[in-house]
This record gives sequence, structure tokens and C-alpha cells, in this order.
Amino acid sequence: MNYPSKYAAVVLLAVFAFAKVANADIREPLTPENSVLLYVDLQPQYVFTVNTTDAGKLINNATGLAKAAKLFNVPTIFTTISAKSFAGPMFAKVQSARPDVTPIDRTSINALDTPEVLAAIKATGRKKIVIGGLWTDSCVVLPTLGLLKRGYEVYVVADVAGDVDAESHERGMQRMIQAGAVPVTWLPVILEWQKDWSNKATAGPLAEIAEEHGGTWGQGVFYVRSMGIGK
Repeated sequence: MNYPSKYAAVVLLAVFAFAKVANADIREPLTPENSVLLYVDLQPQYVFTVNTTDAGKLINNATGLAKAAKLFNVPTIFTTISAKSFAGPMFAKVQSARPDVTPIDRTSINALDTPEVLAAIKATGRKKIVIGGLWTDSCVVLPTLGLLKRGYEVYVVADVAGDVDAESHERGMQRMIQAGAVPVTWLPVILEWQKDWSNKATAGPLAEIAEEHGGTWGQGVFYVRSMGIGK
């Protein structure tokens, strides 16, 4: 048996794998200039059955992130499924936060099977896709896998997603991570977009979003602002 050649093959594979990771663009932070926000099926029919998170919290997180995307001029795409015949419209608070975004309604379970959705993503010219939606293990997983296969970098917002039970949500997250997606939560995303609190044009409005939607952290921001700390 030719052990040296087998060993060399293993070494080459390891070097190739390391090189891929070392050069991976997922190590580059999200910025307003490289990101796209994609919301899939944030609709009443699906949130009725979500048991992995509080529905109010999910809607709050989705709304906060949508507002931040508008603040930073991040291209935003909404897609719904059978909105008029089955699942209902996009969450009212999310849609109110982005009245400028018209959801692309479809019948396909995989959003990428609808040409208009993929065309909207391509039209942005960006490769970092921040995705949230319902349910995790189907309507989030399927477009995520398709985007990864097409060379996009996908950031799955775990707290703007949910499923019928913990097993479904967790297996869905695992499947996407194993395929190369990056798990994130909504607050770190908006902080990456802000980058530096000296960016005054967005710092104040972002603090207001944090106060309204950021939970205990938002209350900390409110305290600092109300006490005049740092002025």
C-alpha cells in the first residue's frame, strides 16, 4: 500500500479546507454597504403554531431589525406565501415599519423557486444575505441552502425565526450551519451596521430603535440618554 501518497492527499485536503476558511468572507463584518435583509413568511398563519419563542418577542425583533435596515439603507426584501388565500399578510408591525417594501407573494415553499424573489436579491448586487422567517426548518432552510449553493453568504437571524417545536427549529438551524450559514441574532447585526458610535447620523436614531425594541439593553440605552451620560 502506498501510505505516503495517501498521507499527502490528506495533507492537501486539510490545507485546502484551511485555505477556504481563512479566505472566507464570513469573517468580514456586516456593513450597510454589503448586506441585504430578507424576510420570509412572517405571517399570522405560521406564527400561530410557533412554540420555540414568544410570538410577541419574535415580532418585536423582526420589527426592530426592519427599522434598522431602513435607517442604514440596507436593501430589504419581503416575501409571503399565499397571503390572500391562506397565511395572511406580513406582520402588521413589520409592514408598518417598512411601508416602502411590497412583499412578493408566491405559492412555492422555497422562496427561491419564485423568479421574482431571486431577481430581487440579484438586483442588489450584494452577497451577504441576512434572513429571518417562519418556519425555520422549511421556509428559512430552503432558500438558505439555495443561496449558499449560488455563492451567497447567509446570516440566519435565529431570534427572528421559529418553528412548531424546539426539535424542528434546532435541526433547521443545525442543517443551515452545517451547509455554511452563519447564525446571528438581531441586536449584533444592527451593531455591526452602526460600527462606531461616532457615526452621528445613525447613532441617535439607532438608540431610539434600541429603546423601543432592545429589551433590557434598550432600557440601558434609555437610561444613558435620559441621564445625559457621555455628553
